[in-house]
Amino acid sequence: MPDRLNKYRDQIDRIDDELLCMFNERAKLAQLIGHAKGTAVVLRPEREAQVLRRLVEANQGPLPAKGVKQLFTEIMSQSRALEEPLRVAYLGPHGTFTEAAAFQRFGQAIEGLPAESIDSVFSAVESDAANYGMVPVENSTEGAVGRTLDLLLSSNLKICGEVLLQVHQCVLSNENDLSLIRKVYSHPQSFGQCQNWLIAHLPHAERVTASSNADAARLAAEDSFAAAIAGEQAGEHFKLKVLAANVEDDPRNTTRFLVMGKQDVAPSGHDRTSLVISAQNRPGAVHDLLVPLAENGVSMTKLESRPSRAGLWEYVFYLDIEGHQADAKVAAALTQLRQISSFVKVLGSYPVAV
Repeated sequence: MPDRLNKYRDQIDRIDDELLCMFNERAKLAQLIGHAKGTAVVLRPEREAQVLRRLVEANQGPLPAKGVKQLFTEIMSQSRALEEPLRVAYLGPHGTFTEAAAFQRFGQAIEGLPAESIDSVFSAVESDAANYGMVPVENSTEGAVGRTLDLLLSSNLKICGEVLLQVHQCVLSNENDLSLIRKVYSHPQSFGQCQNWLIAHLPHAERVTASSNADAARLAAEDSFAAAIAGEQAGEHFKLKVLAANVEDDPRNTTRFLVMGKQDVAPSGHDRTSLVISAQNRPGAVHDLLVPLAENGVSMTKLESRPSRAGLWEYVFYLDIEGHQADAKVAAALTQLRQISSFVKVLGSYPVAV
């Protein structure tokens, strides 16, 4: 048995040496491509999406698709950082799910800039303090994040990508037992995601809202007989115990995040376009706005209404459609929409999350 183990280990060492050489060769090529571009744009979301999609489809295991994606995301992250790490603003503080989404999309070799609010994330990108921003836009349990939708309407930034993050909530505390908890801190969305669990296990605990899950963990760390509903990473950051894990009511609980930037993203071959439109307050107005999509064979994956703030009971509608705005069908549909709608704003075309 020892001889067999040593043989396997020798083979692993040889493969590791080969991988190291190949990773460095890849990094050199990435540097040459960066120099050849002669542009300040260091990230091509469509190209990275194509690379990850191709590798996931070519994967024959035993590594899972998620592992392949994570591995090559980190390789690309480290290669980008050889020139200069990307500055990515996100809804902070450290330990939030938004921070986790930023690392999932861009890898660990970034300069993370925690922001106090979603507004601050947008401002950081608009002022060039950050190259990109990561903001939550909707949760599968609790629905849309209204502030993000409002800022998409008013800002000149563009959606450059999306991240789908499966969200697992934990009960975090300095205490050793759930029976000692008298107060629970969390973000309103997280309270909503764990409503049934809280009723069943902490029915008498006071609920106190926080600006983020990580801030809830900070507050719980400073308070006796208190807990936070937050992610495990927030507990690690504030040295809290996990009294209960996976307390979300729906095990499929997922939050969608948007990557905000200033660039137009080229087609990747599997894209989504987000836009916001307005409709006159008359019967059939919304139906009329959807006709150009149907006539051009464009599938709609989301329709969300939001008060326009321009007048009482006036609304704008947020749409996600399949395809890139440069695709012939999508372009034709957008042309027709602009002819019949008083307002059409394309928020961005970007690769569908791999």
